[in-house]
Amino acid sequence: MKKVVATAKTIDDAVQKALEELSVPREKVSVRILEEPSRGLFGLIGSRDAKVEVEVQYDPVDQGLAFLQDVLANMNVDARVEMRRGEEGMLFDIQGANLGMIIGRRGQTLDSLQYLVNVVANRHADKHVRIVLDAENYRQRRKETLEQLAERVSRKALAMKRSVRLEPMSAAERKVIHSFLQKRTDVVTYSEGEEPNRYIVIAPKEASS
Repeated sequence: MKKVVATAKTIDDAVQKALEELSVPREKVSVRILEEPSRGLFGLIGSRDAKVEVEVQYDPVDQGLAFLQDVLANMNVDARVEMRRGEEGMLFDIQGANLGMIIGRRGQTLDSLQYLVNVVANRHADKHVRIVLDAENYRQRRKETLEQLAERVSRKALAMKRSVRLEPMSAAERKVIHSFLQKRTDVVTYSEGEEPNRYIVIAPKEASS
């Protein structure tokens, strides 16, 4: 992490000088006092300034945000990112017009970008943080679509009295369907196949035994 050494008449002044050079607020740094100030003999002879080492603390959320903003700029996407705490972690909500290229087919680009943001954010973090990316409320819209699909396929499996296999999905999307159907007593769900072609099977409960 970036750090500087600064000197001044007092420790507070030396810290402030370092903060101005680093362009960060006080709460984002750690301070190590290298030398205490000394007035010397008669306040003149042998006087010594305070010396401090100020280091910027690693913030995984800030690192993830900076990476995402760089990616958006390199893609020439005119968008802003709003951060807020979500159910699954820190949510980075990408806001702007025409964000289809950020979302990609069935959210594949958004998922890939989310993976990279998490890798960058956590590479030096002491404690893992979870960052979720969203754009144009895609996550909620996709969740509703998957739940509707789960309902339709459940009815189909019951009507046909046999298991029905869904198309391959990401782990996150499979989780939505498993969670949505787990309280039902008439169907069961399980996953089969290997990544990235792993898929869900929905089956009538009596047919699954």
